[in-house]
Amino acid sequence: MIAQVRATAQQWMDSNIDDASRKAIVHMMKHDEKELVESFYKVLEFGTGGLRGIMGTGTNRMNIYTIGMATQGLANYLLKEFNHLEEISVVIAHDCRNNSPLFARTAADVLTANGIKAFLFDDLRPTPELSFAIRELKCQSGIMITASHNPKEYNGYKAYWEDGGQIINPHDVNIVNEVKRIASINDVKFIGDPSKIMMVGKEIDELFLKRSLSKALNVDMIEKHADIRIVFTPIHGTGVYMVPEALSRLGFRNIYNVPEQDVVSGDFPTVVSPNPEEPAALDLALKKAEEVEADLVMATDPDGDRVGIAVRNNKGKLILLNGNQTSVLLTYYLLSQWSAKGLLKGKEFMAKTIVTSELVTDIYKKYDITYFDVLTGFKFIADKIRKYEGELTFIGGGEESYGFMIGDFVRDKDAVTTCSMLAEIAAWAKEQEKSMFDLLLDIYQEYAFYKESLVSVVRKGKDGAEEIAAIMENFRTSPPVTIDGSEVTEVRDYLLQKSTDKSTGAESATGLPVSNVLQFLAENGTKVSIRPSGTEPKIKFYFSVRENLKSRNDYDKVNAALETRIEKIKEELQLN
Repeated sequence: MIAQVRATAQQWMDSNIDDASRKAIVHMMKHDEKELVESFYKVLEFGTGGLRGIMGTGTNRMNIYTIGMATQGLANYLLKEFNHLEEISVVIAHDCRNNSPLFARTAADVLTANGIKAFLFDDLRPTPELSFAIRELKCQSGIMITASHNPKEYNGYKAYWEDGGQIINPHDVNIVNEVKRIASINDVKFIGDPSKIMMVGKEIDELFLKRSLSKALNVDMIEKHADIRIVFTPIHGTGVYMVPEALSRLGFRNIYNVPEQDVVSGDFPTVVSPNPEEPAALDLALKKAEEVEADLVMATDPDGDRVGIAVRNNKGKLILLNGNQTSVLLTYYLLSQWSAKGLLKGKEFMAKTIVTSELVTDIYKKYDITYFDVLTGFKFIADKIRKYEGELTFIGGGEESYGFMIGDFVRDKDAVTTCSMLAEIAAWAKEQEKSMFDLLLDIYQEYAFYKESLVSVVRKGKDGAEEIAAIMENFRTSPPVTIDGSEVTEVRDYLLQKSTDKSTGAESATGLPVSNVLQFLAENGTKVSIRPSGTEPKIKFYFSVRENLKSRNDYDKVNAALETRIEKIKEELQLN
């Protein structure tokens, strides 16, 4: 291993790299063998979602050379796929992370060096705006430089296709193969053509905001309750302008920011992790909310595609909602209002990911709407939109990991439009003399009280990747017989693309693309899902349990019972 690593590092040393990178490699060779191994033991894989990794020098790190090789592969594929066009164009955006502007400019240089026109945003922009801009500018592809909600050491590169969605089969596999053919840094054309770089800015902002605001369903009601108090934080990221601007244009007058977190910074100085899924990331926003007696708290991640929220419960205390609960509220509101306004004509659809709460499915079924369960990743929801474009109208869809999308003008998670819709829901609740938490209780009483939980087991580096693979293999070959005191009736293996009825042994196709995901469904409605993260060094365990909520007064009791059941499942799977 070490001999191979040193050979790879030496190959880089002999390539056309800058002096700083060369010095970093020399230092690792002489003084830090462990870091040398981590930096060069493999090539940072350009997967179906692009690149994501720790920034630094080496084949397994995010730097201008791995960015360049990825972009050269993308350029090679675009030149083949769109050889019938007079001009091929790609739009590029970036978030607030350290090196993001540099990586975006590097991608633009490589593209233009290959004769491809590059639309480059003049400053940081949220991911949903990049997705929107691809179709608005009639581009063939898009690149977003972001590591989403990963820690500050990370950066990433997401590739998009001409429909505005992240790249999927067959283009993803074809691009991966093109990237693999880039044998050396010397194969990359780094010297760009400035005449082919077009800067874009406010004009796209305005078009994006206009489309986003058009999704409001009850403008008159917003005006009536424009005084609700909202705290918003971008957690140092791209939501800093767009979300408050959208809320203000809708008419909301009391929007409070968190000054410390309005500072755009890739160091994320006020948080350990800039992830709205992490309660600590909302601490400052919650403190501000108590000061101003806010009704709603919203926080977006660095690239503005995910949103975490807090609302006041039936005791007036601010509590954080998880991604499933937020998705439930959005789904319930969208369908109830589309129905009330006579907009449901039988040609609409919604979608969610397979690890998202089945309560969302129950709501779909009530409104008798076409719906799809897809693999984790909004690129699969975007694919459904593309497939049924002109035939079915997409209302919205979401996932448990704090992402939601409303309408089809964006083809990825969209925290900007989602924040606007959540504020509208708060106004709708107030019109009924309720809180958003009251709405959630109404939903639990009407359908059932579903409670979900997530455990992420982090295993870093080469050894960690091997351990994660071993965990998946163990559950695949020795699945649990019972979960939550109930017999497992179905096992879904999306890697093998089969679902097994445990009572009869009958097998059926999952009907979804290959993905390393396992699901165990118990007779009592409990569901456990397991999958390695595609973007972080962790394996995720998703738990879902349910029970009827006969009375609002029973909420605390039922909630505690469901929490106890989830903890017991964790013990069964040895995760405590």
